[in-house]
Amino acid sequence: MKEGIAVAGTITVDEIKRISKYPNKSELTTIQNISRSIGGAVSNCSVSLAKIDHTIPIEIVTLIGDDEKGEFLKERLREYRNIDLNQVKMIGNTPFTDVIQDEFDHSRTFFTYRGNSSLFDENTINLKNLKSEILHIGYILLLESLDKEDSVFGTKMAKVLKEAQELGIKTSIDIVSENSSRYEQIVPPSLKYTNYCVINELEAGKSVGIDLRGSSGELIIQDIKKVLLKMKELGVKDWVVIHTPEGSFGFDGLNVYSIPSLLLDKKFIKGTVGAGDAYVSGVLYGALKGLDLPNSMKLGTAAAASSLFEEDSTSGIKCYEQLITMYEEFPKKDEIKL
Repeated sequence: MKEGIAVAGTITVDEIKRISKYPNKSELTTIQNISRSIGGAVSNCSVSLAKIDHTIPIEIVTLIGDDEKGEFLKERLREYRNIDLNQVKMIGNTPFTDVIQDEFDHSRTFFTYRGNSSLFDENTINLKNLKSEILHIGYILLLESLDKEDSVFGTKMAKVLKEAQELGIKTSIDIVSENSSRYEQIVPPSLKYTNYCVINELEAGKSVGIDLRGSSGELIIQDIKKVLLKMKELGVKDWVVIHTPEGSFGFDGLNVYSIPSLLLDKKFIKGTVGAGDAYVSGVLYGALKGLDLPNSMKLGTAAAASSLFEEDSTSGIKCYEQLITMYEEFPKKDEIKL
């Protein structure tokens, strides 16, 4: 019997640099603080899940370089007894990301070295050896080999997801946010073989060609439901979820849900790195435990909010009981009616 969650794909070391304000081109700014943490979908989601529930089995599938950054990642991941590293392979150079954390507006800017991520391909995951009930893969648009075209399934990623479903494994995807026109070509093939698609508003909108942010940055509320329904039409089997700072929105094939974000005092927000992965982890944990979509979204909302209390991507994540209490007790933003 399969149990637990496998997290596959991108892993990095985050080199976090806190600055007072992001400079214009050719200007100078001062780095106020430097720290290092694990990063990428594999690190962020596996550790978030381990902190939410230390009893669930978690398998990770990724490539780590035989270098100092790779040793750092292994050392940190081995701190969690329920994380299985048996499908971690060592090759090439470990990817890393310079995360520039703006103290002025709490935004973050990423400069990524992809390293060995291009080597992660359809043969990296030994699907038949996976013991997990759910396989989460991230990120589409960042895993070059899986983004390549496949004559039968559209992309290599879609092929892997289809093979996983045929083995009785439910699938989940995440997408990287980038300023490009690649989404509509690369993302839809994978949606046909996805059980849970939990992504942000930029990724969702670009995947179906409908912008969800206006020119002034405002959320285009009237188009959110349209995007949810379109992504379900493209093949997502169970849940489509769009998370935003204002709130999150989900569709389970029957009902559309709007869940408000928690209202946090800005002075307590130390960083936004990994908030999206924390949200995904909460939703996937809910799915694993048989929660319905709205309650899974509430758990994801609390997980994302808790991650904001620390500079890195996972230190702030609380356990399941604390997250439930957090969502119930914290003030919330106004619910957005769709």
